[in-house]
Amino acid sequence: MQSVGALILFAILGAVICTKARVAGGAIVFSLIALVLFVSTPAGRALPEAVSGFVSVVDGAATPALTDGEPAPATAVDGKPEPVG
Repeated sequence: MQSVGALILFAILGAVICTKARVAGGAIVFSLIALVLFVSTPAGRALPEAVSGFVSVVDGAATPALTDGEPAPATAVDGKPEPVG
């Protein structure tokens, strides 16, 4: 796993080249490869949890505006209700 940084760099470079050549499919594939490689590194391990938390906060803030009701109860990542207080 020493060369994962170089693989991420080449995946990003491939995405840029595909974008410049107007090949959307190739750019998407290279971007997904770079994302998967990044998440597999120690620096990127918290990314899925951070995205999940962000989406949960946005959902909780948007629910009252969309339903004209009470906000949805806060739930933890595992789906169980969070303790109040």
